[in-house]
Amino acid sequence: MLKICVIGSSGHFRYALEGLDEECSVTGIAPGVPEEDLSKLEKAISEMNIKPKKYNNWWEMLEKEKPDILVINTVFSLNGKILLEALERKIHAFVEKPIATTFEDLEKIRSVYQKVRNEVFFTAMFGIRYRPHFLTAKKLVSEGAVGEIRLVNTQKSYKLGQRPDFYKKRETYGGTIPWVGIHAIDWIHWITEKKFLSVYATHSRLHNSGHGELETTALCHFTLEDEVFASLSIDYLRPHGAPTHDDDRMRIVGTKGIVEVINERVFLTDEKGHREVPLVEKGQIFEDFLREIRGQGKCMVTPEDSILTTEIALKARLSADTGQIVRI
Repeated sequence: MLKICVIGSSGHFRYALEGLDEECSVTGIAPGVPEEDLSKLEKAISEMNIKPKKYNNWWEMLEKEKPDILVINTVFSLNGKILLEALERKIHAFVEKPIATTFEDLEKIRSVYQKVRNEVFFTAMFGIRYRPHFLTAKKLVSEGAVGEIRLVNTQKSYKLGQRPDFYKKRETYGGTIPWVGIHAIDWIHWITEKKFLSVYATHSRLHNSGHGELETTALCHFTLEDEVFASLSIDYLRPHGAPTHDDDRMRIVGTKGIVEVINERVFLTDEKGHREVPLVEKGQIFEDFLREIRGQGKCMVTPEDSILTTEIALKARLSADTGQIVRI
């Protein structure tokens, strides 16, 4: 039986709950900070008839529960610090992305992980990879449907709504490029398998509906190896009347064709014409994570992926803050 503890309720903890099986037991939950609202987590586990012990202090929970797996999704600036604690205790971690909001924390994670990599596993919550439309796009590109990749366009658009107070400060939020844009950085990295060389980015806090230092719009231009270029458009301006919370898009242009992901559908344009492609079956990231730590398979999102995409996101934020091209 795998003992699982959850810290926080500010991210995608539902990935973990949806991937639980009969060999998993959620034994403890705790906030990352005293003022964190755990009501969403408590409601979700209650509906599943899960009855863990609730702690006021996550450190005490780790000491008493001694979990095999730690689900980390608290105030974004703390996720990396708690991940470090998990790695040092050799606890497998399923952690919200970005895995750190500062270069200092990221380098500590990289260093500690190198020492314990044969004993512990962690992955960032890049659950969007496992949706049918992105798995289908990856399959098409891997099978050569677009030929040699030359250009990639991506989009992340969200409804802003009313966010928790920690979103209003860069120190606790980390920035919109690392929080929202990192998903598309992951898609680019995963699907192209190209090395990132540099980034030039811009962002703006205008019209953020009283959310302090939160950026509402951002644009990133990445240069990858082999003179491949990739763009990323990010916004929190999706209208309230839109049918879905998010609008994720991707366009992969190659020498033989173009693959487009839009409205959770996939289209291929090549010499045979333009057509919609049937979707492959969806995956589940926490199930994949469990297979890895049980020695039953390899998780599609690796610790190395998690570290690299966080580094790229932080360097894109640095570029936007300074107005300079940043090498990766």
